Amino acid sequence: MTDRSVSARVARIEPQRIRRLFDLATDHDGDVVHLELGEPDFPTPEHVVDAAATAAREGETGYTPNAGIDPLRRAVADRLRADGVDADPDRVVVTTGGVEALYLTLLTVTDPGDEVVVPTPAWPNPFSQARLAGTEPVEVPLSPADGFALDADRLIDAIGDRTGAVVVTSPSNPTGRVFETAAMERVVEAAARHDAYVVADEVYHELAYDRHPERLAAVTEYPERVITVDSCSKTYAMTGWRVGWLSGPEAVTAAVTKIHESTTSCVNTPAQHAALAALTGPDEPVREMRAAFERRRDAIVDRLREIPGVSTTRPEGAFYAFVDASDLSGSSMDVAKRLLFEYDVVAAPGSAFGEAGEGYLRFSFANDLGRIELGLERFERMVREGRGR
Repeated sequence: MTDRSVSARVARIEPQRIRRLFDLATDHDGDVVHLELGEPDFPTPEHVVDAAATAAREGETGYTPNAGIDPLRRAVADRLRADGVDADPDRVVVTTGGVEALYLTLLTVTDPGDEVVVPTPAWPNPFSQARLAGTEPVEVPLSPADGFALDADRLIDAIGDRTGAVVVTSPSNPTGRVFETAAMERVVEAAARHDAYVVADEVYHELAYDRHPERLAAVTEYPERVITVDSCSKTYAMTGWRVGWLSGPEAVTAAVTKIHESTTSCVNTPAQHAALAALTGPDEPVREMRAAFERRRDAIVDRLREIPGVSTTRPEGAFYAFVDASDLSGSSMDVAKRLLFEYDVVAAPGSAFGEAGEGYLRFSFANDLGRIELGLERFERMVREGRGR
């Protein structure tokens, strides 16, 4: 007899492997160095916290419009316009983090049986979200030979009549690559030919180091086929505040607003006021955080290059180093567990980011530089003691 304790689509969803390592580390004794977490280790800027407190004290604690408070939607549109995007407050929807923005987008622009194309290695949430939406995620593995740069030809080959959406994260989690504009434009053109959308996940847009990336909706000749997703989480150290947004064509944003009523109704009201303060207030905290991440990026790359048998490409954005550890014995999960249980360091296994990530470890440098150095010292010891093991 068929087990109907849960739906088939939910039963297909596996727990994220990053979370599995985190949970294992929680139960592990010792001085554990956490290099797996994808959130800034900085406090939320004080003026942002004050704005939320003031809003709550002044009675801003009720429901808001499903799409978010008007001042915040205007601030998001202003920020996008400053980056060259033809944005309008009426085509902005404020969501419970970038995660909800992605999920509501896929629910809106795909039908059951469609395909959602994702270049990998990639953040795993779009895979599970696609399955929950009744669609099939299609991995398009990028090549490690060129540091997982976006291969437009390979991605275009995967786009067809069944494609409902293409999800592209740039700067990338886990590789830190900023994808080339010309390649991204070609992908949008191919998606447009098949009446599909490109979902531009740009939550790390403000955390790029070598060059400021262009927003996809600002450069493509088909902006009506691009849905921009962004968030306060990474840029303003506001992961727990859960404020994100999406912007795109009116048909999509109107439909997302409609179904938002059936998910969370609206984003936490004081948190929306906090996000407004983040977007319109002083940007010194962001500049300081980005500079700290850049110093850590340089330090972690230089240190990894001293370790025999492993390698990494210098990340151009986000706060991750994606390390080729394929010379070590075992799967990436095996290596990650060994690193935790024997050397007290938590890293994310590359297999968490799709088949293209197997053989890699993701190290987050969203941690104090001293802790990063300690973690890499232990990692080097593991490599030197265990190569060929």
